[in-house]
Amino acid sequence: MTTVLPAPVWIDTHCHLDAPEFDADRPSVVQRARDAQVGLMVLPAVAAAHFVRVRAMAHAWGVAYALGIHPLYVDQAQDEDLERLAQALDDAQDDPRLVAVGEIGLDHFVPGLDIARQERFYRAQLQLARRAGLPVILHVRRSADALLAGLRRTEVPGGIAHAFNGSHVQAMAFVDRGFRLGFGGAMTHERSLQIRRLAAELPASALVLETDSPDIPPHWLYRTAQQRAQEGLGQGRNEPAELPRIAQTLAQLRGWTLEQTAASTTQQALLALPRLGALILPRLSALVPP
Repeated sequence: MTTVLPAPVWIDTHCHLDAPEFDADRPSVVQRARDAQVGLMVLPAVAAAHFVRVRAMAHAWGVAYALGIHPLYVDQAQDEDLERLAQALDDAQDDPRLVAVGEIGLDHFVPGLDIARQERFYRAQLQLARRAGLPVILHVRRSADALLAGLRRTEVPGGIAHAFNGSHVQAMAFVDRGFRLGFGGAMTHERSLQIRRLAAELPASALVLETDSPDIPPHWLYRTAQQRAQEGLGQGRNEPAELPRIAQTLAQLRGWTLEQTAASTTQQALLALPRLGALILPRLSALVPP
């Protein structure tokens, strides 16, 4: 008999719950996510200094986490941080809440970064993921081809290409290597033509949902440059509770119901990050009426 859930259940495959933007009201942020049926969140670390905090927060809030060094942080990182990552992965190898190595990757958008150093950290972290038998969560910004070249050299057990905004050909190259592609707030902006086209046309098996909280706010939270200048505020804080509303855009683009969208993206998240299964299934069961 097929189990019918009383409401859609979502997985936010990428959110930075440890970010300082949430320091003032983190418990409320988590509660709003739970009230919105976001059954699980994945917290990727971005620097070695954050490993202990991210892991502790995942356990405190009952969510999942990943360990890695973000390409925007490698210029400040020490070479020894790769050894710290290796040790942290070894120490947490039996931790069911550790689901991936991430956020790692390459950023060819921000000017002035040391690309060679990014490449070295990326290749080393792929090797650590392969050794640990873990998927990876990739930062992809104007760097899809270079990331794919690294994956051809060092095969890993798939993962997620976060906030994907490449071409259809590049998207399918990731999919062919066992990756899913993360779609979030950018998809809700009508001018994000390429992202919306990909969300509508890629195979359903390629798609997972994310918020990248507190970043990449959906259009209803986004402040324009003019508003930011006038109000002295940032671009708008995103949070995991926005995921169901973001998902409505994906449902509209694909002609799905919200329930179909939840079922498909949750299934693909579990396939992309297999350790999530042991964390989310008890929550799904708890939602089923007796």
